[in-house]
Amino acid sequence: MPLAALNSDAAETAAASTHKKLSNKAYLKELEKLEAELVHLQEWIIQKGLKVVIVFEGRDGAGKGGTIKAITGRVSPRVFRVVALPAPTEREKTQMYVQRYLPHLPAAGEVVIFDRSWYNRAGVERVMGFASDEQVEDFLKGAPLFERLMVSKNGIILLKYWLEVDMDEQTRRLEARITDPRKRWKLSPMDLKSYSRWYDYSQSRDDMFEATDSEWAPWFAARSDDKKRVRLNIIKHILSSIPYEVAKPLDIKLPKRQSAGKYQKSDHPVKYIPEMF
Repeated sequence: MPLAALNSDAAETAAASTHKKLSNKAYLKELEKLEAELVHLQEWIIQKGLKVVIVFEGRDGAGKGGTIKAITGRVSPRVFRVVALPAPTEREKTQMYVQRYLPHLPAAGEVVIFDRSWYNRAGVERVMGFASDEQVEDFLKGAPLFERLMVSKNGIILLKYWLEVDMDEQTRRLEARITDPRKRWKLSPMDLKSYSRWYDYSQSRDDMFEATDSEWAPWFAARSDDKKRVRLNIIKHILSSIPYEVAKPLDIKLPKRQSAGKYQKSDHPVKYIPEMF
């Protein structure tokens, strides 16, 4: 989706995909195929010592968490690391802004997924008044330079995704968080405060794209009204953005178990949990 398509509020309200909602059966069938490819990609990243950073941004309720879970469901958490930093401490507030993110960048053979990132400064911090206009302006000027160092000087593959959710769909999802006890933990006081500021977020997003959609670290937008479709589309895009080869499968056989030998089962009473199911 061209970023220019997000620049008008009329386009935002009409942004929902014309596709029918994807059925769960069709979704799981496609996801299984993509999960296998993610495992192949993982093996390639380890073998070649690649360093990958994937940034997810978007409004509250846009589906970032679910998309990240779909990506990481069948790969190793030691290779695909998810970083979701809390609000900065008083000490971190005095640091250089990007400093708290630097320790989380990948070493060779790692993928780091940021569930919100340094772009907090261009989004929630700006909209909610946690950063001054001068701080936001400095960030928007500095972010492309920081990312150029990551990509050009340190060999990091950087993918930045913005999940674009329709206004009505965001309302439906946030209301579900209120009524469903399984989802209530997702709803923070900050979500409630930011909900009413739709167009402030629109302006922040537009300014962020204009300043940081660089040749070396472009933004990719994805419509997320259909959670299943956006997960598949983003995984497919990741796979197409990082060239990889499928390694020849190893001929693996389970070894023969050892004999019991002198082992005797202990008489210690083991406390098993109640078997209710």
